[in-house]
Amino acid sequence: QVQLVESGGGLVQAGGSLRLSCAASGRTFSNYAMGWFRQAPGKEREFVAAITRSGGTTDLADSVKGRFTISRDNAKNTVYLQMNSLKPWDTAIYYCAAKVSFFSGSYYYEPKEYDYWGQGTQVTVSS
Repeated sequence: QVQLVESGGGLVQAGGSLRLSCAASGRTFSNYAMGWFRQAPGKEREFVAAITRSGGTTDLADSVKGRFTISRDNAKNTVYLQMNSLKPWDTAIYYCAAKVSFFSGSYYYEPKEYDYWGQGTQVTVSS
């Protein structure tokens, strides 16, 4: 089992930046593909970004491409989400998730595919 703890959320003005971190503990971090999701009030949890076990390949939702970047440091057991040019509609609780992955080149888009979740961190973007 792996435990995930997000940090770095907060209140920021539109156009600003935040970097979210997700620290993992418990098992070999490099065995997990990682993802970031978000959930706004009254909406379903949606995919934001994903990264393979090694960090060599990533993907982003169309709504955040060009503004967000996902990365990971396996030596630090941490995955990051750099968020630039934030918009009010980016306001949500952001969750990181981990999936045991036997394929080094795989990442995943659906919440139901992930095995472990963090508790979430609130991001609020004011206009």
